[in-house]
Amino acid sequence: MKIILFSDIHANWPAFEKALARIDEEKPDAIYCLGDLVGYNVWPNEVIDEIRRRGIATIAGNHDAKVKGMSEDKLNEPGKNFAYKIITEENKRYLATLPAHIRVEYKINNTVLTILLVHGSPFSNEEYLLEDKPESEFIDVFKNAKADILCFGHSHKPYYRKLIDVNIPGKVMHAINTGSVGKPKDGNPQSGFVILNLEYDGSISMDVQFIRFDYDINKAMNGIHESSIPNEFADMLLKSY
Repeated sequence: MKIILFSDIHANWPAFEKALARIDEEKPDAIYCLGDLVGYNVWPNEVIDEIRRRGIATIAGNHDAKVKGMSEDKLNEPGKNFAYKIITEENKRYLATLPAHIRVEYKINNTVLTILLVHGSPFSNEEYLLEDKPESEFIDVFKNAKADILCFGHSHKPYYRKLIDVNIPGKVMHAINTGSVGKPKDGNPQSGFVILNLEYDGSISMDVQFIRFDYDINKAMNGIHESSIPNEFADMLLKSY
């Protein structure tokens, strides 16, 4: 089974448009978006409309959840809040309905594989699960979440890490950060998503691929420059920080 995972589009339509073209080429069995459709750029409605048109299962990122709590006074402040002000009322209502997480279970014979999809962590869409998190603490996250595979974004820094619980022989947990479609922060400005392949040959095996690709970054930067969004966000796209 081929599963596509992506996160943190942040209203970057040029990046998302290219990502969708690449995703279509892969012909996946399932697609999941791990949140943060909006913020930082000028195409939130185009992104949301396409997510909805395609029926892509999506969870709420911290920027998505932030929208429903913003007052008119806050939205009318100059600067970065313009990125939220331009979201249509219909799309604001859509963002308010997004779930905090998605749990997917695969049962093959007597084996159950649980995948938990979150934005930041199972406990908060603002918590970072960084690659250097101490192993014992990371294992506790998995135990509390009751998951075998934990997929998340939020940090905009992709990685795949295996964790082994020495107290449970043969127990391996898989942490996958999908990186970011529209605002990478790992020093590589290329957009990206993850392909998770699950196969069964007597037991379940998995393979994780990180797909990175160029997009029209100048168009994305110009969208910022031509709006009241701070120009520093365009510099962040170019330098990936």
